[in-house]
Amino acid sequence: MTETLVFLPEQMSDARLYGPQIAEMSRDQAVMIAPITQGDRIEEIASTLLDLVPTRFALVGHGMGGIVAMEVYRRAPDRVTRLALMGTTPLAETPQVAALRDPQMIRARAGRFDAVLAEEFRLADLAPGPHQREVLALVLEMARGLGPEVFVRQSRAMQRRRDQQGTLRRINVPTLVLCGAEDRLYPVKRHSFMAEMIPKAELRVIEDAGHMPMLEQPEAVTDALLGWLAQPLLLR
Repeated sequence: MTETLVFLPEQMSDARLYGPQIAEMSRDQAVMIAPITQGDRIEEIASTLLDLVPTRFALVGHGMGGIVAMEVYRRAPDRVTRLALMGTTPLAETPQVAALRDPQMIRARAGRFDAVLAEEFRLADLAPGPHQREVLALVLEMARGLGPEVFVRQSRAMQRRRDQQGTLRRINVPTLVLCGAEDRLYPVKRHSFMAEMIPKAELRVIEDAGHMPMLEQPEAVTDALLGWLAQPLLLR
């Protein structure tokens, strides 16, 4: 029996982030989206998710969703059958970036949420292409729908996150590390570093994609995920 596939979205995103993959993969696979909006610590979000998902599951996380996925694995490695980490980082927040989040949270709550989103989500985060503006419009629509309070909670969680490099070294399930070739937020070299830390991880770099490869190059990402799901499970 195939595992349930659990998707964790990026910060300020919802199920539409994985729309193309869900449409293709749900034909033959049980698929669910788990929210990462509850709680202002990564540990709290992960604990809540573990109460929602099946006993055993395959886990995909992008961006902040990838950070939560690492914490889920740290807490419950026997429940995760395989892991895909996309456009993310195992590192804790730097003090400089953490300090920048405080004025953003204040502005978001003070009625300047759209201005904050314009700073956070930019065309430069995506690879040039005919659908670049369409993808950015969807990203902003998802963020506006979640609203400033979710933005504040998630920003606090990102500020306080732990370093997960030790977790990566202990991963012993089929693992895919994936990123866009033009991702400026979390570049290829950072994903290569992650893949080297994880025993038997596979690194996939998606050409002509930035930080949102699942929307920028959906077929390539879907193919990578299907290949990952086809890998035999490891005996533990």
